Amino acid sequence: MAKIHPNYTSTSTNSSSSNCCCVSSSERETFTVWMKSLVFHGNGCTVFNSRGDVVFRVDNYQQRCSNKVYLMDSNGKVLFTINRKKLPIFGYWEGFKWIGNSRVGKERPWFQVRRTHPILSKDVSCIVNLKSDENIGRRCYKILGLEGKSALKIIDFSGQTVAEATQKQSSSGVLLGEDVLTLMVEANADKSLIMALVTVYGLINKKL
Repeated sequence: MAKIHPNYTSTSTNSSSSNCCCVSSSERETFTVWMKSLVFHGNGCTVFNSRGDVVFRVDNYQQRCSNKVYLMDSNGKVLFTINRKKLPIFGYWEGFKWIGNSRVGKERPWFQVRRTHPILSKDVSCIVNLKSDENIGRRCYKILGLEGKSALKIIDFSGQTVAEATQKQSSSGVLLGEDVLTLMVEANADKSLIMALVTVYGLINKKL
């Protein structure tokens, strides 16, 4: 664990709610995404902030690539429910936002992710549409990556990078495993939404 985040301690999961990056920030932020669950023999991912505190987590327990997952904060409070909708050919993912103990909008999802399928290409490209009443009129994002790889880039409708995940390096410059990422999130981006999209990408690439 120390190699993944040297500041991590076993008390990090009990951090106060002030450690949760569930809203936008005026500064760029850096996170460590570990494509592992803190639950023993579980599937999922754990996200640390720059101080080594756990701020997001996904725990699928024994089921890998589940059709329904929960993005939670460090205290286990649900931030997004992410559902896979199966169609005869490709299908798509929907994310429902939670505030407190209530889901925002009972029927309409907060976002929807559809993968495009370029012929004979290993590129992974997904279109993100924001669907909630609050997001009507807002343009979409794109998620870009490679088949079987955890690294990704999220860009907005103008082509500007909103977030980028790359394989993490140690302080001495040694690359860690492909399941350990450095996630850079630009200022004013909704961190919980970005992490929900990273979660969808991990499910598409069978990393969670």
